[in-house]
Amino acid sequence: MNIAKMMQQAKKMQQNMEKMQQELAGMEVSGESGGGMVKVVMTGDRSVRKIEIDAGLWDEQDKGLIEDLVAAAVNHALQKVEEASKEKQQSLMAGMPLPPGFSL
Repeated sequence: MNIAKMMQQAKKMQQNMEKMQQELAGMEVSGESGGGMVKVVMTGDRSVRKIEIDAGLWDEQDKGLIEDLVAAAVNHALQKVEEASKEKQQSLMAGMPLPPGFSL
């Protein structure tokens, strides 16, 4: 493979990565916990946009429970963002020759 072709592929990969990052930033995912009692909406760039807590949880007056459920919902949303990111990376790199040992 000649160097010019490698540079061309690297430039295309960089452009594709920038496009993917923009798409991810515009995406929103939801995470939840407690059977939907706590819901978190997060963007693809990992910014929390909204947290919804069911009114019934406040009646429990269990601060620790609410904190745990919020943390679990945020982690659920983060997991979904990570999965979406990996899927986009794999589709982006499909058909591109990668060096041996290189993986996403």
